[in-house]
Amino acid sequence: MGTLVDFARRPRVLRRPAARIGLVPALVVAIVLATAVAGLAWWGDHRAEQRDTAVRQALATAPAAAKAIFSYDYRTFDDSVANGRSFATGSFGKEYEQTTAALKQTAAKQQAVVAAEVSATGVVTATTDRVELLVYLNQFRRNVNTAGEKVDQNRVVLTLVPVDGEWKVAKATAI
Repeated sequence: MGTLVDFARRPRVLRRPAARIGLVPALVVAIVLATAVAGLAWWGDHRAEQRDTAVRQALATAPAAAKAIFSYDYRTFDDSVANGRSFATGSFGKEYEQTTAALKQTAAKQQAVVAAEVSATGVVTATTDRVELLVYLNQFRRNVNTAGEKVDQNRVVLTLVPVDGEWKVAKATAI
């Protein structure tokens, strides 16, 4: 009878290692999933940091860019335009050149001086390679046809993109 008891116990002993072998694939799957989740979390955090850096850089560039693009002085018109052009890129740069070329004669005739100042900026949308900013822009203008100085309060959405390590205006939309 002692032999029968030993046989009855043996299958139970053999089942335990088989159960442990089934845990190994489950542990491997759990480790792989945990690693994938951690990797995705790291990647998301990394991309968020890159986006935040892009926003900071675009916000730092926007006031000077807006001031240069939306200001001019008839006495130094070509220098004003060259300064504005240095902040523009792509099709907006070409559009800026065409617009200012058409404006040059009128600015000289009216002795127009326009000084733009940014009063506030805010982020509309942002990715690592494109930032749209809402810019509150006041333009102080004077010319021979106006008494004193007039102020135009404008709101412009500037789209900035990185070009050779610098943020440039790729689009300007008045709203």
